[in-house]
Amino acid sequence: MAKQILTLNAISVKGLERLPREDYEVASEFAHPDAILLRSHKLKSEDIPDSVLAIGRAGAGTNNVPVADCSKRGIPVFNAPGANANAVKELVAVGLLLGSRGIVEGIDYVATLANMTDKAELNKTLEAHKKEFKGSELVGKTLGVVGLGAIGSMVAEMALTMGMDVIGYDPALSVEAAWRLSSQVQRADTLSALFAKCDYISLHLPVLDSTRGLVNAELLAAMREGACLLNFARQEIVDEDALLAALESGPLRKYIADFPSPGLIGRDDVILMPHIGASTEEAEDNCAIMAANQLRDFLENGNIRNSVNFPNLILERVTGCRLSLTNENVPRILGSVLSILADENINVIDMLNKSREDIAYNLIDIECHASDEVLEKMRALEGVINVRLIGDCD
Repeated sequence: MAKQILTLNAISVKGLERLPREDYEVASEFAHPDAILLRSHKLKSEDIPDSVLAIGRAGAGTNNVPVADCSKRGIPVFNAPGANANAVKELVAVGLLLGSRGIVEGIDYVATLANMTDKAELNKTLEAHKKEFKGSELVGKTLGVVGLGAIGSMVAEMALTMGMDVIGYDPALSVEAAWRLSSQVQRADTLSALFAKCDYISLHLPVLDSTRGLVNAELLAAMREGACLLNFARQEIVDEDALLAALESGPLRKYIADFPSPGLIGRDDVILMPHIGASTEEAEDNCAIMAANQLRDFLENGNIRNSVNFPNLILERVTGCRLSLTNENVPRILGSVLSILADENINVIDMLNKSREDIAYNLIDIECHASDEVLEKMRALEGVINVRLIGDCD
């Protein structure tokens, strides 16, 4: 039977093509879908049918998905980290240029001259006023990059090619991210040290309890006089009251962000964009392809890549019959599962088990079919959240 994928946004055709029609049905309405694929749709827990096995977000953030509730129900939530990185990087480059030159102000001024019909007079007027929009070059200036993941590392590399000095800060820097980071990027030991040394600061962090309101009054007060802050990450990372105070009387010269809010719109020292960081055809294609591939691999093989609530776990198939089991991360559950299999004379060929916070996830390749009665015994174990039989076990 074909698996049903519920789409809650318009998803790139290139992504949907990764779900072959002979194996998948894709539509915006299903009563009992196997998985959900979405972009920005605000998904509520009560809107997730019991049949849903996984949720794929064709983008990096998952703020619109009730991740904690999904974890309790044993539903992995996938995202597409890095798929939109280049699109965001290019917009950060635009932001740096807008923050260094009077580009927006100059464009706005030219628009006021629409009624001038004499070309000589127009040129004379422009020459007389262009000094009002003089800026400075980026070469030789220092950019601080807060968060050195897929996007932050690309921004750092871009700034180096533009002749800027780059200082990075990321206390959770992964080994993979460290390998792709240029040795020319200097490391800051603390955020306050980075803020004190940089002419421009670009934020590239997810919204977590630890990052919400991270850029506060104390941190902004540590900024170099005349510095520019760019936020193409998430609005919640910056304390808006502290930001306004820093613009009014503090060292902050300009704020450039992809997240408009009523308190910031219309200010001369703020440039706001309508959340277009990932709004390119290429980024939407890349995100959809990654999300669809991850959903398919999970539904067909139980493998987990780029989940925000489950551990990464990839096990090569050595048999057609596989068990996927999610449980609370407590002792003895896996042993009980293996005992049930042994009692039924079902041989385990290969297995892998990993945990992430309160969730443990297991893939168990078995030699022969496991009956519904065996699966129900596993589901009845205290701490087991769900059990799924994957593949042709005949």
